Amino acid sequence: MALKEHTEIVLTAPVTGDGGEQLEPGDVGVIIHIHPGEEAIVAEFFTPDGETEAIATVLPCQMSQVTE
Repeated sequence: MALKEHTEIVLTAPVTGDGGEQLEPGDVGVIIHIHPGEEAIVAEFFTPDGETEAIATVLPCQMSQVTE
């Protein structure tokens, strides 16, 4: 999968946010950083009203890209 910043992703596995928040499969975030070699990404997750809920490091096996 060719990852790009600002791409929407959906979690396919539980992930713990960098601040300890528990994110669940189905949560949608936006890629804000891609680690070298696409070994992991950093994504920002939002509440329904648009506030940042969590920032999390996500492995490729824990996510898929949202397609339109």
